[in-house]
Amino acid sequence: MALPHESVSRPSNWNVPNLITVVRILLAPVFVWMLLADNGAHDALRWAAAVLFIIAIATDGIDGMIARRHNLVTDLGKILDPIADKILTGGALVCLSILGELPWWVTIVIFVREIGITVFRFVMLRDRVIPASRGGKLKTIAQSVAISLALLPFWLVFGEWVHWVNTATMAIALVLTVVSGVDYLISAWRLRKHNLA
Repeated sequence: MALPHESVSRPSNWNVPNLITVVRILLAPVFVWMLLADNGAHDALRWAAAVLFIIAIATDGIDGMIARRHNLVTDLGKILDPIADKILTGGALVCLSILGELPWWVTIVIFVREIGITVFRFVMLRDRVIPASRGGKLKTIAQSVAISLALLPFWLVFGEWVHWVNTATMAIALVLTVVSGVDYLISAWRLRKHNLA
């Protein structure tokens, strides 16, 4: 039985980590505009868009650290955080495909996994909030690195071999995306089966 003080000490949904997450979501359309405004030309706007993406995606670790350190983890934060990641990464992937720098099938595969798992998480809210797994977090990091490298036109500075590095990192991110999605569904099924037993 819960004690009265437990409900009082529950953190507010409108705390600093959640506000940071909301800002990350609001930055997504700004990033998309910056990337597509000059048709992806490799000028200052392209570099600025890439830096904005990196800053926005990097704050994912900051809001999570603040939430855990100050006991500000909320169910709303557990829902909004992966949504912010998906909006940012999804917007970047679509833009890269529009610009012809990433095959559409890669974007579609990642989108199917991300949207499918997100919908599944919302359906499971009837029973419990399922936080991101270690595999899911590793997938997010891999996607962030691969997309950041794809956005930054380093090939203009270091040469065409950079495209090989970008392809390899994106391939790793794609594999982790699919594998972590399958693992997430299996873990959720096992947990549900255990609870029904």
